[in-house]
Amino acid sequence: MAIEIGQVAPNFTLEASSGEQVSLSQFRGKNVVLYFYPKDMTPGCTTQACDFRDRVESFESLDTVILGVSPDPLARHEKFIEKYDLPFLLLADEDHAVAELFDVWKLKKNFGKEYMGIERSTFVIDKEGKIVKEWRKVRVKDHVEEALTFIKEEVEV
Repeated sequence: MAIEIGQVAPNFTLEASSGEQVSLSQFRGKNVVLYFYPKDMTPGCTTQACDFRDRVESFESLDTVILGVSPDPLARHEKFIEKYDLPFLLLADEDHAVAELFDVWKLKKNFGKEYMGIERSTFVIDKEGKIVKEWRKVRVKDHVEEALTFIKEEVEV
């Protein structure tokens, strides 16, 4: 299934860093920044998470929730949250089913090796549950600010 701007985001349920099962549909009525990232505690993913952390109040003022998704298990998410004081939920997609649903589980190449993994991607989902923006192959630098600006200018808050 291809993800397209304007379509309702596919619902899913994953275990969250809060210890609860969290479904995307439970955030209807709020805007959602759903970001997929490869791995907790790695340099790019840490920078991205900390950038979201540092702007979380700005997102909240725009009635927007941040959800991070990676294949890491909950125990690793908990360490990541604790180490960097992350104030938003991280969801454990260990079998990468949700990553596949959003078409961000891709063949990657690094130092001559090929493997399957998350292609860093972000989706903005509006209060009705529709995808209104997507960024794929995200470059971390300035990305969080770009997402925040998009919500300020383009999304009903």
